[in-house]
Amino acid sequence: MAGRPSEFPREALPQQAGTRPQGQGVDEIHILWISEGMSCDGDTVSVTAAMQPSIEDVVLGLIPGLPKVHLHNKVLAYETGEEFVRAFWQAARGELDPFILVIEGSIPNEQINGDGYWTSFGNDPATGQPIPLNDWIDRLAPRAWAVVAAGTCATYGGIHAMAGNPTGCMGLADYLGWDFRSRAGIPIVNVPGCPVQPDNFMETLTWLLYQAAGLAPMIPLDDALRPTWLFGKTVHEGCSRAGYYEQADFALDYNSPKCQVKIGCWGPVVNCNVTKRGWMAGIGGCPNVGGICIACTMPGFPDKFMPFMDEPSGARLSATLIQPYGRLIRRLRSITNQTVNKEPKWRHNRAELTTGYNPRWPR
Repeated sequence: MAGRPSEFPREALPQQAGTRPQGQGVDEIHILWISEGMSCDGDTVSVTAAMQPSIEDVVLGLIPGLPKVHLHNKVLAYETGEEFVRAFWQAARGELDPFILVIEGSIPNEQINGDGYWTSFGNDPATGQPIPLNDWIDRLAPRAWAVVAAGTCATYGGIHAMAGNPTGCMGLADYLGWDFRSRAGIPIVNVPGCPVQPDNFMETLTWLLYQAAGLAPMIPLDDALRPTWLFGKTVHEGCSRAGYYEQADFALDYNSPKCQVKIGCWGPVVNCNVTKRGWMAGIGGCPNVGGICIACTMPGFPDKFMPFMDEPSGARLSATLIQPYGRLIRRLRSITNQTVNKEPKWRHNRAELTTGYNPRWPR
């Protein structure tokens, strides 16, 4: 297995062109996006569908107040091979500053890789051997202005980190430490989702870019390092089916428009905004199109939410307790519904006025 690349120096970063003194913001910034974690590149593909804002608007400088952005992402790049990797080498040597490091895919444990490596990015020019992802993270993360984990694999390990996996995969915060702080003093920013909801990611990135420009305060994050304004509510709170739950009116198959808790939906306990935001252009999102929520934005995913499609264990108790209340509410509401479905008695075409109108002065 390759050792750490000899090209990575340990000296402190110099101040580079495009930066201002701390507190005044920057004019220009690079985004170094590595998707060589255990990943399907689905998060990159998803982000290309963002509209609020679109990645094109950010890169082309169409968003007022943002610094000039240089995006380095292999899926969206014209460069290939060593030409593409050059920017990452420059950042590792302290020649590219400032930059935001985006990691896509879960981080394997290279201490248990035997004689090989789990995943790599580029080759060490000194040895010709592949450079493990972990070596890039070790060198780039401490130099980064901010570090962002894109998608559930990068944030919490995701599918690759489930029980029984041979790679020892983990999320970026598990690898770097949950108390990690970037050069700007920012914690790791987690934007989970399998894949990440495109506008959630771009909105988060836009906040960080405004913060880099000195035009936004510190990004607010919850205990799981997710942006609070995006993940502060549950799927259930924004779900169009939530009213059925309150009335204990549950779907028994996937053809029903009613609450899907009994057929496997974890929405009442999952932090995600997809039921309100939709997926693309406000359309789609799992429960919005008849699917159940399998909790892909949660740190416990997937292990704590399996087997999928089965009624969640906690839902059995809550659904049982709500049934007598739901039956009563449904009955009372049906009575009121029948009442308000009839017009008031004074709406008629008879000779007398029965609206209760009482003129102030007689005619």
